[in-house]
Amino acid sequence: MSAKISVSKEQIVHEIKGVPEEYLPNLLQVVRLFRESIALKPAEASFRKGWEEALAGETKPVSELWEGIDAE
Repeated sequence: MSAKISVSKEQIVHEIKGVPEEYLPNLLQVVRLFRESIALKPAEASFRKGWEEALAGETKPVSELWEGIDAE
């Protein structure tokens, strides 16, 4: 698996080197946003955020949560 990770890093570096200099700030922002979106938040922080949303009335009926999902 380590070899797989190294290949991916090499490919990422190769792609970055092909990005024109003026677009690097935008690429950096995309990478940071991606990293933040996949990073797990501590359970306490997630619960606290959900609790605050619930207290503020930012909720949806359960029936709406599955709308548009093609699950059987």
